[in-house]
Order: sequence, then C-alpha cells, then structure tokens
Amino acid sequence: MTIEQSRSKIIAGIWQGVAQSGVDLATIPQEQQEKLVSKIADSVMITLNSMLDEVIETGEVHTEQDDSEEQVVWQGRPFLSPFERYIITTERIKLIKGWLGHNVENYELIRMQDMDWSQGVSERMVGVGDITIRGQDPSDPEIVLRNVSKPEEVYETLRKVWLEARKRYGLQFREYM
Repeated sequence: MTIEQSRSKIIAGIWQGVAQSGVDLATIPQEQQEKLVSKIADSVMITLNSMLDEVIETGEVHTEQDDSEEQVVWQGRPFLSPFERYIITTERIKLIKGWLGHNVENYELIRMQDMDWSQGVSERMVGVGDITIRGQDPSDPEIVLRNVSKPEEVYETLRKVWLEARKRYGLQFREYM
C-alpha cells in the first residue's frame, strides 16, 4: 500500500469517527474541517511509524563481523512497513524482507553504477522518499529503497560509502562519448 493510499484510509477513518461521534461541525467552514482532518491524518501516520520503530527496534542489527571489518553505516525501514529493513554497510546494501521467515538480498557497493533519490508531494509531507540504485548486479540491475526517512541524508551516506568502496578496490568507471 502506498503512502497516499494509507493516508486516504486514515482520512476516511477520521471522517467516519467524526460522523459517529455526533459532534456538530456545521459551525466550522468545510475548508477548515478538511485542513484539520488532514493534519490529524499526518500526525497519526507519523505517530504510528514511530510506534513501529519502538516495536521493531530497528536499532538492533545482528550482523556477523568477519575479517574484512564490514561495518554498518545506516539502517532503516520503509515508512509504515514492519516487514522490511534496509542495512547499508561499508561493503553492501542488504534488503531484508519478511516477518517470521527472511528473504535477504545483498547488493555489493562495487557493482553500483548510478543512484538517484526522489520524493513525491505526499512523501514530502511525512519526510520520506525513494532511493533508486542501478548497477551490474546480474540478479537485479536496479533496486529501490522505498519510503526511506530523510532520503537526502541516506543518499549522501550511501554515496560516501560507495565512493570509499570504489577507492578501496581501485575501481574506475569510464564513459565513452
């Protein structure tokens, strides 16, 4: 479900709750009512997301430390999604999906060729966006970290570790014109 779909469901639920409450809003102009319900919906979504953070405890990452000293530089999850996590290390991007069972996809930083981030209007309202990564991974040449909180900061963090990985392995990309 997209953020806009979630927001629409919450707004519909708020309107239903107002109708069932029997409170007379006739004295408040319709424009003001809609503004109030919209603000309540945004607050509910942000509060729900922070509650999911507490339940899921995205701060705990169980990674194996090997001889290469791979370190976690960022971790997070899509907005309002309890079943997906993203971990960026000094070597790779890990996409972990599932609740009881896990499906883990690794994307090596040295296979990356390009990345961008985008943010729609509804995503800007709640401070999330998508990061699209393209490269030479044979199983998946493009991955999207969707609905990431503070996408510009995550993009810059990923960009730095990507450039460091390229230097560490002596990789250079050439473009022919």
